[in-house]
Amino acid sequence: MYLRHSRVRKDGKTHTYWRLVRSVRRGNQVRQETVAMLGELDGQARLKAKALADQILGQRPEGDLFCPDRGPEPVPVRLEEIDLERGRRFGDVWLAWRLWRGLGLDTFLESLLPEGREEIPWSLMAAISVIGRLCEPSSELHLAEAWYRTTALEDFLDVPADKVNEDRLYRTLDRILPHKRALEGYLKAKLGELFQLDYDLFLYDLTSTYFEGLAAGNPQARYGHSSDKRSDCKQVLIALVVTRDGIPLGYEVFDGNRHGAATVQEIVTVMETRYGKADRIWVMDRGMISEENIEWMKQGGRRYIVGTPKGMLKRFEKELLTPDWERIREGLEVKRCPLPEGQETFILCRSALRREKEKAMHERFERRIEAGLQVIEKACEAKTQDPIVIARRVGRLMGQNTRAAGLFNVDIQPPAGKDGRTRVTWHKEETWRDWATLSEGCYLLRSNVNDWSGPDLWTAYIQLTEAETAFRTCKHELDLRPLGHQTPDRVQAHILVCFLAYVLYKTLAQWQRRAGLGDSPRTILTELARIQSTDVVIPLVDGRKARLRCVVRPDEAQALLLDRLGLELPRRLRLPSSLKKCSANFL
Repeated sequence: MYLRHSRVRKDGKTHTYWRLVRSVRRGNQVRQETVAMLGELDGQARLKAKALADQILGQRPEGDLFCPDRGPEPVPVRLEEIDLERGRRFGDVWLAWRLWRGLGLDTFLESLLPEGREEIPWSLMAAISVIGRLCEPSSELHLAEAWYRTTALEDFLDVPADKVNEDRLYRTLDRILPHKRALEGYLKAKLGELFQLDYDLFLYDLTSTYFEGLAAGNPQARYGHSSDKRSDCKQVLIALVVTRDGIPLGYEVFDGNRHGAATVQEIVTVMETRYGKADRIWVMDRGMISEENIEWMKQGGRRYIVGTPKGMLKRFEKELLTPDWERIREGLEVKRCPLPEGQETFILCRSALRREKEKAMHERFERRIEAGLQVIEKACEAKTQDPIVIARRVGRLMGQNTRAAGLFNVDIQPPAGKDGRTRVTWHKEETWRDWATLSEGCYLLRSNVNDWSGPDLWTAYIQLTEAETAFRTCKHELDLRPLGHQTPDRVQAHILVCFLAYVLYKTLAQWQRRAGLGDSPRTILTELARIQSTDVVIPLVDGRKARLRCVVRPDEAQALLLDRLGLELPRRLRLPSSLKKCSANFL
């Protein structure tokens, strides 16, 4: 990772803008990838970042964890025998631990899980599980046997590596699951206070996660429509509600065969019970909506902005032809179409990029169907074919290319005449093509928020991408899929750990965004993971050994990254009491 800069002349002055870049190999090519935009790196920006860090992390004392800087103390040493021992990953787990404490999760879990007869407090084991899920998503076995002992978490939490085992991590899942609702409520309040969040929009979406085994002990594991294209595996559904900034408010786990629309009333009721009804607007995709849900939302006085099935566009064919569209930006237009009774508004949306995409899809599927029908025709001409078999082939062809199936009118004539051949004739319905051309790139939204403009309604609806991003992050960055978990409670607890890790992830994302570092927490964690702590062992002339547990100094780019976040790495860590007795007294 290294620095690059560009100069821009504006208002008679030359401004130098810096960015962190790294070299990434893609195939046979090496490309430069921007890690973070650092701006002009002026003093004012650094002060703002430091203030933000103080707000997130607070000024809580670190206790005896870090050693204060001390003046030089001359000691005669054997230079040729100086050694390094116990290298540990420091930077990423240190940052994750600071986030954990900054959100107050350490003290909150201590109140939920007071110490008892257990050897290691459950609140500390929960921190290990969640930080491990954030920094190196993997199984409990890997965390216990490989990951934990290679990190500096032992120094922060004072939990010896030999006390972190698979069984204790599994039992931690059992301990924290009953407190799911309390954790959700606490985090909603804490994050709202930190980032001054608006709760006017509740974005709701649904995804699935699958099991590769039989999952016989989990009644929620069912076959259903899979978001991962794994309909051959049992799955559960995860319903997530986030704010317009993508901050998670809560989630629920449903049976894997449940339809999305069947979850709406339950999830809305749950969220209103926890956080109040207030004057919220619910935003959902078209797969979550049915007429029954719409009527239920109306009767409860709830406001909504939802997607609609593509087929509803036909009702607004005349509006598609009129020129009175509102331009949001280049290539994107909307039009409000309020109903005469005034209870609902439909919003027509038209995207140039989407039009080009759908046009290309229609053309591609049209060519496929045409080529497939020609093959079937030749097969019928070559020898006698069973018309039922031919009908199945045509149906399969149309099913594989549904985007253009409506364009073709296919007629299958049973064997007749001297040759006794089955005949296939077809032609294209140009009326279908006309409608497809008119509606390409268009989609329809539906809302009972009548005091907003068309662009405002579209902007609110498009925030659903935050929920979709949350699912992508949980699946790809945090390994949401419950590998190795089969029972309902363990699956639920695993998802709770992923939820808490995602809260840390989004907190870091908000932090770096407001510090002018873009929105790539994984890149930050990856770069800081290269910062290590190590023990410097210094043999003294008098035969004793001095041991210093030091943090390796960051390189220039890492230092700039930390500076923009308002963070300062400690120089040294205090040694455990067992090592102090064996080391020189001045340590």
